[in-house]
Formats: sequence, C-alpha cells, structure tokens
Amino acid sequence: MVSELVVDVQPKEITIAVLENKKLVELQKEKRDESYAVGNIYLGRVKKLMPALNAAFVDVGYKKDAFLHYLDLGAEFNSVLYYQKLVGNKKKTPQVQKMKLQPNIDKSGSITDVLKVGQEILVQIAKEPISTKGPRLTAEISFAGRFLVLIPFIDRVSVSQKIKSREERARLRQLVQSIKPKNFGVIIRTNAEGKRVAELDAELKLLMQKWEDTSSKLSKARAPVLLYEETSRTVALLRDIFDPSFEHIHVNDKDVAKQIADYVGLIAPNKRDIVKLYTGALPIMDNFGVTKQIKQLFGKTVTFKNGAYLIIEHTEALHVIDVNSGNRNKSSLGQEDHAFAVNVAAAEEIARQLRLRDMGGIIVIDFIDMIKGEHRNDLLVKMQDFMAQDRA
Repeated sequence: MVSELVVDVQPKEITIAVLENKKLVELQKEKRDESYAVGNIYLGRVKKLMPALNAAFVDVGYKKDAFLHYLDLGAEFNSVLYYQKLVGNKKKTPQVQKMKLQPNIDKSGSITDVLKVGQEILVQIAKEPISTKGPRLTAEISFAGRFLVLIPFIDRVSVSQKIKSREERARLRQLVQSIKPKNFGVIIRTNAEGKRVAELDAELKLLMQKWEDTSSKLSKARAPVLLYEETSRTVALLRDIFDPSFEHIHVNDKDVAKQIADYVGLIAPNKRDIVKLYTGALPIMDNFGVTKQIKQLFGKTVTFKNGAYLIIEHTEALHVIDVNSGNRNKSSLGQEDHAFAVNVAAAEEIARQLRLRDMGGIIVIDFIDMIKGEHRNDLLVKMQDFMAQDRA
C-alpha cells in the first residue's frame, strides 16, 4: 500500500488529505488562526466554583471561561499544586525528579476541597471551544510523541493494549522503566512496538525538553497565560500515522513544507526527501484527485462497486448505514455468493467512510441478508481487518 499526504494551505485554513493507493481515506481541516487547541498548556485562574456540578470555570484567556471537572484534575493534582508552590518559593525552577510526590486526591472528593476562586492552576486543553462553549480542561498534563506519552507527577509505565504480544509488552515496559526519569509517567504507544531503546530514549529526551521549557516559564508567568503550544494538526497527524509506507507528502506552502520536512527529518531522517513543495497551476487538491473524491464521498448515497451503494444517515442517537446491491443482472454469481461479495466490498467502503467522516458512537449497519453461517463469520473477520487501519 502506497500512502500519500496532500496538504492544501490557504489563508484561513489548512486541509490535510491522506491517500492510500490514490484513494482518499482521511480528511482533516484546521483553521490557521486556531488558538486554544487541544494539547495547549496554560496557567489559568479559577473564576467560579460550581459545587452542584463538582466543577470550576477557569480563565485561560478565552472569551468564555473554560470548564474543569473534579474528575479531570487527575489523582496527582496535589503534586501539581505542590510543584507550583515550589516554583513560587525558589529562584531556580525546581526539578520534578527531586521533589516528593504528594498523596493522591480523593476520587469522590469535592471541587471546593482543592480549589478556591482566584487560585492559579496549571491546565491543558482537552477539548477545543465550540459554539458558545469555552474549552474543556484537564489538569493531567501530558506531552505526546510518536512512540511515547510523557506525564509529569506520576511514577508508572503503561503499555498500549493494542500491543498484543506479552513478551513485547514486557520488553518495552522494562526498557522504558530503565530510561525514564523519576516522578514521570510514560504511556507506551502502539507505534513503539519493535522499536530499539535508542529510538525510545531519543524521543523521551525530546518530550522531557518540552516539559522543561514549559516549567521554566512558570516562575514569571501571571495567569491567564499560554505556557506551551501543541504542534500544528499537520504535524500531529503525521506523528500519529507516519510509517514507512508514506512515499510522498505534497505541500503547496513553503513554510509549512519546511515545518513538515523538519519533523520528518527528526523521526525518519532517510525520509526527509519525500516532502515536496507543490507549485503546479492547478489547485493542489484538484491535481491529486481529492476534490472529485470529496464530492463523491460525502453525500447521503455512496456508490462503491458494480452499481452497489450505501445509504448513510445520521441521527442524534446513532448512525445508520444501509447496504444495497444495485443492479444484479450483470452478476454471474448466485444470490448467496453475490450478497457475500457485495457485503465484503461494502465493509471495505464503510471502514473508509468511518475514517473519512470521523464517525463514532453507535453505528448500525444493515448488510444484505446471507443464509450461510460461514459467510456471516467471514464478513465479520473482513470488517475487523478493514477497521484495523482506523486509529480510533
């Protein structure tokens, strides 16, 4: 499978298309002036406590106060507050490795037990602002890399459940345990499977540098203020999906192309040259056939093979997908085999549509009826295989 990334940079937004064998499988858009993005870290100020909701509203500089629930403070919140106190009392930024972690907060506690109005707290955007609502916050600070996620103020190592091999899980856990600093937690991501200690150590040092750069700003910071800005969605998407199958990354903006090339050069030096600046006369999305696919793929009806088609409908409670065989006259197969063939092709297209439309929650699929039990079992296995490419 050949994977390509097409990045269309416009004055107000960036559109990112992922192609697999020239077929569009993922589409994301990002406003260029996007602020308060997921992953950004702020020193915020508590504006209002809401005991009935067991939550607080926090000023992070946005026009609407951000929402922070008690359960999103994190068990290690006492250690975060203690660290902020140390920063305020010392001229030099204290090291988390040398501090004593504090007892965890009570899981069933109250927001009024740990916060007060006017208090400055370290928070991270968990959900971007939408419509009339401000951002949603978490006080569990983390820094995500391609292989690892670094979490200050805890002292444990977790491994992605998607890594199935017991031996590999044990190997990775032992490696990371041997290189991680004290009082820092690490989540080992699926992409770390099979990686050498040198690769993991290099990324861990980069993530530690991000934390040190962020914490060094705390002593002089006055809330509300931005302390750390997450990488752009282009780089974040690349961080999550990049693998050796990527052969081309096409970008129509010189600055963004350099940003991507620098990142690719960091994680895969031998792949830096796959980043190409597009300077053609046609719009970049037209040139690579993305525009045409978008028009075909985002309607209520989606055709996929020999006249067969899907009907995709959305409700507040769930998504419903109906599989239709279309014109059967041209098929030389019997009814049962034809139904199975259409259903397998539909399963592949449905997996693609779920990625494209970023569909989640309850999804009901009405496949064409099949009598044979082995066909139904085979279809389930096929659907699971097609869904394996979906990071969600």
